[in-house]
Amino acid sequence: MFSHTYQDIISLENLLATWERFVCGKRNKRDVINFQLKLAENLLDLHKSLKNKTYVHDIYSAFNISDPKPRNIHKATVRDRVLHHLIYKELHPYFEDRLIYDSYSCRKYKGTHRALGRFGYFAGKVSKNYTNTCYVLKCDIKKFFASIDHSVMMKILEWHIMDEDLVGLIYKVVSSFYSTVPGVGLPLGNLTSQLLVNIYMHEFDMYVKQELRVKYYIRYADDFVILSDNKLYLESLLLKFNIFLKTELQLTLHPDKVYIKTYASGVDFLGWIHFPHHRQIRATTRRKIIKSMKGHPKPETVSSYRGLLNHGNTYKIRKRLGIVLY
Repeated sequence: MFSHTYQDIISLENLLATWERFVCGKRNKRDVINFQLKLAENLLDLHKSLKNKTYVHDIYSAFNISDPKPRNIHKATVRDRVLHHLIYKELHPYFEDRLIYDSYSCRKYKGTHRALGRFGYFAGKVSKNYTNTCYVLKCDIKKFFASIDHSVMMKILEWHIMDEDLVGLIYKVVSSFYSTVPGVGLPLGNLTSQLLVNIYMHEFDMYVKQELRVKYYIRYADDFVILSDNKLYLESLLLKFNIFLKTELQLTLHPDKVYIKTYASGVDFLGWIHFPHHRQIRATTRRKIIKSMKGHPKPETVSSYRGLLNHGNTYKIRKRLGIVLY
């Protein structure tokens, strides 16, 4: 069980330590500058509201990004984001130790590149070094963040956290946002959302690994794959996945993004099309890169794409854009 108490977590000393972590890389942001002008007063007010249990989460500001598909981001106030960082700082070590190895989203020493490498390793094992047919079940959850059920989320957290005041505080953050239906959805912009969705999907991970005993399984947020040399086995898993996700987590698989393909025919996973001896960048990503590199791109843009293109067979696009790998 998570043993830290509410009173220890909301201490002024802990808030100050959280602020130092939060402000790194953000000191030039206007809202952060304004908050810092009255830092002592603002942190004391936050501490007082937490101590008296009168804290109320403010409304979010919303804006859209393309990543590459359009996404609606909700940004909390600096005051609330400091609290998000506080909650994340306290909960993350406890839950990080409980997540399965092959969960790769928003985790230290994990990420997309590690997931891609693991996929290639699993494919080699299942296909016996590319001599046998390897089938891949690729799944995607429909409207993932927008479908997280608050009541299910809180029940999961209550299994781990004994302190009722801390549970109540987390609920204030969770319930501060909903997508279209009250009680459902987490905002894409919250740091806490990154941790909470991993905790939420850990229930599915444990079902897959412990109850179904699936060996070759990789998950990145709502994107997951299972590899096998038996297509019928994967088809049987798909039915079980649908039932569990719906009944236990109130989630549904995306009808247009679930399929079973052979590894040799090319599998789209985490922005790359994977084949036995190489991987190609996804066409939509390729078009985005070409568009972004027109004219005089910023050095950080070039550096970012250089890093991305280093993880696959991208000679043609690198030659077209004049990007040299180091």
